[in-house]
Amino acid sequence: MSGPLGIVMLCHTALGRATELARHWAAAGCPVVIHVDQRVPRDDIEAMRRALADCPGIGFSERYACEWGTWSLVAATLAATQQLLADHADVRHVCLVSGMCLPLRPVAELVAYLEEHSGTDFIESVTTADVGWTVGGLNIERFTLRFPFSWRTRRRLFDRYVALQRRIGWRRRIPHGIEPHLGSQWWCLTRKTLESILNAPDRSRIERYFRRVWIPDESYFQSLARRYSTRLESRSLTLSKFDPQGRPFVFYDDHIELLRRSDCFVARKVWPGADRLFATFLAPPPWPGARLLPNPGRIDRLFSRAVERRLRGRAGLYMQSRFPRLDHENGKTSTPYSVFHGFTDLFEDFEAWLCRTTGARVHGHLFAPDRVDFAGGERFFHGALSDSALLRDHNPRAFLTNLIWNARGDRQVFQFSPRDNQACNWFMATDPNAQISVITGSWAIPLMARDADFAATRAEAARLQRIETAHLAILRSMYVKAQVRIWSLGEFLESPMEALQPILHDIAPRQRRSPTEVPRMLPLDTLGRFLQNLRNQGMQPTLVGDLPDTPPQPWPDQGRPYLVR
Repeated sequence: MSGPLGIVMLCHTALGRATELARHWAAAGCPVVIHVDQRVPRDDIEAMRRALADCPGIGFSERYACEWGTWSLVAATLAATQQLLADHADVRHVCLVSGMCLPLRPVAELVAYLEEHSGTDFIESVTTADVGWTVGGLNIERFTLRFPFSWRTRRRLFDRYVALQRRIGWRRRIPHGIEPHLGSQWWCLTRKTLESILNAPDRSRIERYFRRVWIPDESYFQSLARRYSTRLESRSLTLSKFDPQGRPFVFYDDHIELLRRSDCFVARKVWPGADRLFATFLAPPPWPGARLLPNPGRIDRLFSRAVERRLRGRAGLYMQSRFPRLDHENGKTSTPYSVFHGFTDLFEDFEAWLCRTTGARVHGHLFAPDRVDFAGGERFFHGALSDSALLRDHNPRAFLTNLIWNARGDRQVFQFSPRDNQACNWFMATDPNAQISVITGSWAIPLMARDADFAATRAEAARLQRIETAHLAILRSMYVKAQVRIWSLGEFLESPMEALQPILHDIAPRQRRSPTEVPRMLPLDTLGRFLQNLRNQGMQPTLVGDLPDTPPQPWPDQGRPYLVR
C-alpha cells in the first residue's frame, strides 16, 4: 500500500493509542513508519508489531533511546524518514507526527490539500531574532555554545557548563550555508526537500554540528528546509500549543468543539484516556463537509486567555498554587471598596445612614481590637469569615482580600480609626481599588466624653495622634495608588455635606439624587475646652485643625440637606 502522503510516527508511551492511530493513517492509504523509543520494553514492542501485522503499509525503523532536547530525536526522525522514502517511491509529502497526534479531519482532505500545494513545505521556521517563545534565555546561543549535558537529567552540569562558556567567551562557528531557524517539531515536508537533506554532501559535517545544539529537533529541519526548499510556508499543519514553560497543552474530551473550530488537520497532544476525542475524530465523517483552510487563529484567543489566567490569575484572588510575590500580584483586591477613617467618631449611627443613602454593604470597624464588626453585627460573613479578632490578626491582608473577593458584586464599606489594627495601612494605600476618606483628629471626640483620669486621657490622645500621623504619612507618600481624601476635623466641619457628596457619588454613581437626610452629628459643645485642656497639659493636638470659635450647630431637620455646589 502506498500513497502521496507518508507518515513518520514517533512513539514512546501509550502504544495502544499509537497502534490505533497508525491503523487509521494506513486505512486512508498512507504508508507509516513507526519509531519506538529504545527504552520501551521489548514485550510492548512485540505486542504492537503483532497488532499491526495485518497492515502491510506499516513498518518499524531503527530504534534510538530518545531524550528531550538531544540529538537522539533528530536521529530517530532521520532514520524513519529515510526508510519511508526508500520503501515507498510514490510518497510526495512526509508528515511527522507522534503517537499522540490525533487527525481532526478526514485524511483524504489532508491529502487533497497537499496535492493542491504539491511543491510546498509546511514547517514553522523563524529566525532566532524573531522568536519570542523560547524558554531558558537561549536563542542564538543554542547554536553558538555546546550542550553535551542533558538539561533534564543533568541540570547542574548543564547550567555550569553554559555559564563557563559565557564567562570565557567561547563560541562555536555556525557551518557555512546554514542560517539558524527555530520552529515547531511537527512538520510536513516534500520528498524533494527531505532527499536534499538526507543526500547533502556535507551532511556528516552538519550533523556533527547539530549534535551539540540545544533542542535540535526544533532547529535542524527548520534550518535545513530554508536551505533546500523552493517554496516554504512557515506554519505547521499540526495544531500544537505550548504554555509559558514550554510544555505542550494536553487536549481532553471536553475540547471536542474547540478542536473542531480550529479546522486543523492534526492536533498535538491528546490525552491517551480521551476516549470521546478518539471515537469522534477517528470515526468516518457522516457527510462531506466544506473544505476549509486550517485556521488555528480561531482558537488562539482562548489559549491566550488560558495562559493569562494561569500566569496572572484573577484580580484579587489568592490561591495556594499561585501565591504572588509581593507587589507582583494581579490586583490586590477584586473590586472597589471604601474606607471611612474617623467618621463614626463624628457622626451618630453613621453606618446605618450610609447604608440607607448608598445601598452599599456598610460594615463597622473591621479591624477593631476586640472583634470584627461585620454589617448587621453578624458573627460570620461570606466565605465563613469569622468575627474573631484572633483569626483576623493572623493574616489581616488575607482577611481583607477574602472579604472583598467573597462579596464581589456588592460595594464593601467599612470604618477605620487609629484604635484599629494598622497592619493593612500600606496595603490599602497602594491598592487602586481603595477609596480612603479621612477626618484627622476626630479621635478626640470620644475622648472628651471619657470620665477618667485626665492624665490617662492625655496619654491615650498622644498615642492615637502618633498612630494617625504614621497613617497619614503613608497616605501622602509617592507610592499611593488609592483614591485618598483627607480633611482635618476643623476643615470638615466648615462644610460637611460638601465633603461628603463626592464620596457618596463614587460609592453609588447611579444615584443622581442628593441625599434626603443628613447624618446626625454628635454634640461638640465641649470639644474646644477639651482640646485646650490637652494643650495645657503639654499635649498638642495638631491633627484636629482650626476649629470655629462657636461650636457647630446640628443641621436643621429638613427634607434636603444644604449642599454647596
